[in-house]
Amino acid sequence: MTVFLNNRGFTLLEFLAAMVIMMVGLLGLLTAVNVALNHNLQNQLRNEAVQVADTVMARELAKGFDAVSSGSPVANPKYSNESRQVLTGFKNFSVARYWTEYQNSKEIRFQVKWRYKGTVYTHDAAGVTSKANQ
Repeated sequence: MTVFLNNRGFTLLEFLAAMVIMMVGLLGLLTAVNVALNHNLQNQLRNEAVQVADTVMARELAKGFDAVSSGSPVANPKYSNESRQVLTGFKNFSVARYWTEYQNSKEIRFQVKWRYKGTVYTHDAAGVTSKANQ
């Protein structure tokens, strides 16, 4: 009886074990890529909200002291919507404007809100404008 010994290749069981190990590694890699993309988009949205608040704040402060809104800001904040391009799509940001009047100055506060995957995020910005000394 002749026995053939072949020690030069993989058995089917070794091949299947290697494939399972490789698939688990690739699944972990794809999960890490998905998490990284999710965090990147969250950061892009936050950066865009900061730019929205900065743009709206600059526009409001450029009006001057007398043109800045007055009235009852806490009870009736003024709302507006800004649509901005983020990566390859557009995202809506809701901007609420609040203000507080002091003797010779006004504090203007903006709250920018946006929604991502069912969660509402906010960014707050504030600035002060004053009357010129007379």
